[in-house]
Amino acid sequence: MRKQPTLALGFFPVLLFLIISVSCRFSQAQTPNGSLRGEVQDSNGGRVAAATIAVESQGSGWKREVRSDDRGEFRINDILPGPYHVVVRAQGFAEANSDVDVVVSFVRDLLVTMKPAGVPQTVNVQGQVSSITTEAIDTASAVHQGAVSSRDLTTIPLAHRSFANIAYLVPGTEPVEPSDPSKARITAVSTGGSSGLNNVLSVDGMDDSDDYIGGFLQNISPDAIEEFAFRTAQEDADTGRTTAGSVVITTKHGTNDWHGSGAFYERAAALTARYPIENPAPDPKQPFSRQNYVGTLGGPLKRDKLWMFASFEYVHEDASIAYSPNSQAEFTALASLAAQGLIPGVNSIPVPQNTPIPFRDAIGSLRLDWAQSQKSQWFLRGSIDNYTTENNYVQQATLPSTGTTSGSKYGNVVINNTYAFSPNWLGSFTMGASTLHHTEARNQDIGFALAFPFSSTSQTISGFETFGDNQFQTAITAFPVLRNQEKYQFRYDLSHSSGKHSTKFGIDFIHEPVLSGALSATAETFLQYANEPIFYAANPSQFYFDLNCASPPADVLTCTQTPAGDGSFTQSVQRLGFYAQDSWRVSRNLTLNYGLRWDTTFGLFIASGRDQTQNPTYPALQALGISGAPHDYRKAFAPRIGIAYAPGSGEKTVLRAGFGLYYNDLAQNGWVAALRAVNGNSLGGAIIDPHYHTPYAIHATAGIQHAFNDHWILGADYTHETGMHGYRAYSFPDLDLFKSDNRSSYDGLMIRLQGNTRRASLIAHYTLSSAKTWGCVLGELWDYVNGVCHPLNPFGPGDYGPSGEDVRSRFVVSGIFHAPGGFEVSTLTQAESARPFTITATTAEGTQRITVDEVPTSLDEFRGTPYIQVDLRVARPVKFREGWTVMPFIEFFNLFNRNNPGANYVTNEAALPLPASQIGPLGVTGITSLKQLEVPAGALGDFFGPGTTVGIPFAAQLGVRVSF
Repeated sequence: MRKQPTLALGFFPVLLFLIISVSCRFSQAQTPNGSLRGEVQDSNGGRVAAATIAVESQGSGWKREVRSDDRGEFRINDILPGPYHVVVRAQGFAEANSDVDVVVSFVRDLLVTMKPAGVPQTVNVQGQVSSITTEAIDTASAVHQGAVSSRDLTTIPLAHRSFANIAYLVPGTEPVEPSDPSKARITAVSTGGSSGLNNVLSVDGMDDSDDYIGGFLQNISPDAIEEFAFRTAQEDADTGRTTAGSVVITTKHGTNDWHGSGAFYERAAALTARYPIENPAPDPKQPFSRQNYVGTLGGPLKRDKLWMFASFEYVHEDASIAYSPNSQAEFTALASLAAQGLIPGVNSIPVPQNTPIPFRDAIGSLRLDWAQSQKSQWFLRGSIDNYTTENNYVQQATLPSTGTTSGSKYGNVVINNTYAFSPNWLGSFTMGASTLHHTEARNQDIGFALAFPFSSTSQTISGFETFGDNQFQTAITAFPVLRNQEKYQFRYDLSHSSGKHSTKFGIDFIHEPVLSGALSATAETFLQYANEPIFYAANPSQFYFDLNCASPPADVLTCTQTPAGDGSFTQSVQRLGFYAQDSWRVSRNLTLNYGLRWDTTFGLFIASGRDQTQNPTYPALQALGISGAPHDYRKAFAPRIGIAYAPGSGEKTVLRAGFGLYYNDLAQNGWVAALRAVNGNSLGGAIIDPHYHTPYAIHATAGIQHAFNDHWILGADYTHETGMHGYRAYSFPDLDLFKSDNRSSYDGLMIRLQGNTRRASLIAHYTLSSAKTWGCVLGELWDYVNGVCHPLNPFGPGDYGPSGEDVRSRFVVSGIFHAPGGFEVSTLTQAESARPFTITATTAEGTQRITVDEVPTSLDEFRGTPYIQVDLRVARPVKFREGWTVMPFIEFFNLFNRNNPGANYVTNEAALPLPASQIGPLGVTGITSLKQLEVPAGALGDFFGPGTTVGIPFAAQLGVRVSF
């Protein structure tokens, strides 16, 4: 048995980090910061060498100085986002000064024209930035990105107070439904037509990615965020473990002035319209209320030396699931079967009008910043996010017995030091740790579950069960009842700016000694019926119930006995990455960015200390020619190159192009069945192809931006992404074989307009795109759900089609308008074309796409409805005393109360409201148009989480914010 290379291979990188950090006085930093670059010239355009450029924070005593080179050029890297004062001095010239905003992940250009002594002059700042609506042209980078500031987070209406809501301001992003209901409040954001689980997230330089399912691990209160950048394509080499984009968050920090805020948000059923599918009249309106309590405080513990910033947010929500008349009628019929003694051990089944879904969440953060010296700065931040949801997973056609109590406890701490060895050399050290403990407890545990067609309405929410135990599984995947994750990260980045080059080198080591959990493995019987409870109530003699599954009749589609077993899975994984990159200013107009990154893992395919040769299924596979165990991939070399060209002398236009490779290991959930199969029990039958190859994407991008004047910028970006070695599952009788052999593609054209006037600031963007992949009943790019319909013909006709997030057209407009009377009106409006979905049928070969008039449908051939939602916020700030502001506001979500089912339609042939004569062995017959089969199903609901494509009915939210 191969031994797990945890300590031996993991010790050297740790030791190397400690040696480097000690020798550098624990000096390190990362990329959640911005940069300034520029040139100093005289009034005739001649370059001024040896000029001193001093940059000082307007809120603290932080200061850094550099000198211009012999070409008059300079660059200052790794500056915390925020406002700064720039002073330029040169012998024989008058002092020049100006204020400038540094933005996370962006490079800001300064053009300094010095005049003779005695003539005052200022710095010409290219693009003062305070919001994404006033974002300037970045003439140094080929990265496709946008930065969102704290001002955006407090002025744009956020339906769920998640920074993910406002990420849609960045072109190339899309809402996406959470792929893991156990952490539905921490959503993902789709990029490149994917599920969003392949994006990487960092907070203050610390990795915040979920390595079980992908996506974001811990939620952050919007009031704790200073800025975040969403980079949707063409990353620099310092970014790894992504095949799409990345989110770089920097949190707020204290200054020399005490400042803070308090806010209250109130939403109630009286301010919310009905959702016509989930809660139709004349049913009683479903109860709902939510309150958010928010507080922040920051300031100096020792002026110019030590600062603090703290934030806390508490969410008190009482949501509910209301039952439609049809659901209540079916529940009543099922209760009558129990009353007749036809369900042994269950004498009665209560039928409520609704099921409460209480949710409680506490999010806190504390940050300390310390200026040890002019050369050395530190910060320490700790964050928590603890929440509980009762009756989780209950949907609009299932009883409360199918729900669970979900609890998550997240913790994160990060320490960082930035040390300037000289004006040109800068080191940055980041060390952090994070933990997750998640549990699921069933509402009921009776050993069986009953499923009827009316309850199976959507594959995006958990469970088929109408009554009984939650099985923690859907047609897509199984959800864990326990999750634990411990992550420790050590990162060192060293940058050097000299002459035309700004180089950067780094090492990133992540140690996860605990990446474990358990799937439900208690003894269960699952009965799936072809007819509804009303049918069996009228024909009780035809109702079958036998937990031994002895001779079930034909109308029992499934009678599955799952024996007790070991559902646990555990790993200890190390991830190591090296990179080197350079930004070469070839000329004043042309910048070339190039770099190389290498990533690998240790122990990725070791579970419970064993590799898959210990899987009970393994000996049988050897007879089929499948032998060996997959190994950690060692060839993930990822070159990156990009150019930025700004013609002319005014830097009003920039042309960009880039190419790069991006590797990202699959999330643990992709092959969790194989990981737990090595436990040596009856849960075998899952194996990973020994010829594993880490999935990668190829990005080829191009773009142009032009500033018409200081107020209006128009840009267009094109992205082509080719995906290779994506994950798929081959399902044979008694065996699931997991391969990394999928292929996908994405093409997107993004047009963006931003501008600001005295009265308004706005951003609008339009995306025309296409995303395609191989799959059976669901197509996702870089996800774990893609299956193969016919294992012996895995690339068959109809298996290549649009991904589940294939949005052909998407338009977003957002802005802040200063109305008469001191009112501020802001909006976030989204409109997109319909997303695809697949309708399935259960056949002798398993779950397949339906056949219509003997013609098989293709992958995601059906389309839902276009999504349109207008959110509006009206606020009236009132200033009193010095520096104090009270801002009452009202927010409207889905202002025009548009019904937005998105792609949530009936996805199972048996649940279609068709006569039995039209559904038979040849599939669906007598259909003149596929549109006849598109029937809206139960939505995910407002409680399920932010960012969904379902949308919510009209809702109003009242609130007030006090700041000083």
